[in-house]
Amino acid sequence: MFSDYSWAELGSIFAMQGFAGLSLFSVYLLMALGLAIIFGQMGVINMAHGEFMILGAYVTYLCSNMVQQYLPFLFGGYFFVAIVLAFIVTAALGALVEWLLIRHLYKRPLDTLLATWGLSLILQQLYRTIFGAREVGVDLPSWMLGSISANDMIDIPINGLVVMSITLLIALGVYLLMFRSGFGRQTRAVVQNRVMAGAVGINTEKVDRLTFSLGCGIAGIAGSAFTMVGSTGPTAGQLYIVDTFLVVVFGGAASLLGTVASAFTISQAQSTLEFFLSGSMAKVLTLVTVVVILMLRPQGLFASKVRR
Repeated sequence: MFSDYSWAELGSIFAMQGFAGLSLFSVYLLMALGLAIIFGQMGVINMAHGEFMILGAYVTYLCSNMVQQYLPFLFGGYFFVAIVLAFIVTAALGALVEWLLIRHLYKRPLDTLLATWGLSLILQQLYRTIFGAREVGVDLPSWMLGSISANDMIDIPINGLVVMSITLLIALGVYLLMFRSGFGRQTRAVVQNRVMAGAVGINTEKVDRLTFSLGCGIAGIAGSAFTMVGSTGPTAGQLYIVDTFLVVVFGGAASLLGTVASAFTISQAQSTLEFFLSGSMAKVLTLVTVVVILMLRPQGLFASKVRR
């Protein structure tokens, strides 16, 4: 596999594929951040997480079309508006789903798995009815197209750098929110001891709803980043849900640092292996490697330290 290339060529290939995987890293990290909040903090297995991501992608698609049609002079900055709208729409839907469905299923992980799987099928059919079965894509502003040439063999995609920068800012914001704010302290208190948290005056139902809504909103932002990777279709979210759970478990549930490290490792491994092998073989090798590592270290890369 590597024998046909010189050491210099291999170094350039690894660097090129690493930069090419920035958008995939952004999607994995944003999806995993939202899922880590829902699964790691609340213990809810949200099988509809991919559909929340696709909702964010469709919001970005609609925003792109409407700005081009009615406000073409603002097209250069529409992507940032689309990110905000994607977060608001998916967070609002997440709050509604938590109120109608999830709040009745806490402490019943198998039931949440089945219920959210059914929700994912409903959302897929809803997207198919509204947007059609064909995949759609978004138009990017001209300043986000192209790449920066580091040398004759390495090109750094500009849109990948933009999305990665936004992703890292959101990851920093999630860290500050969960570990340096009153809301984060309330969330961790509810996770550790719901009865005691309620006894000291914390509105546990409100914390649950806001936490689930936040996780779904971050998935919506992942949908905006997803438009940089591929086209959007009703079932596209299911292609990423397994990888997202893999990122969360591999990094360590409820570990923000582990989620970042896991998303970067898996995305870069897949991006590099796809250059030498087929996409399916790259996924298989990545999955086997992660499973072997989890057999040796089942708590993940960065296990959370909790008081027993």
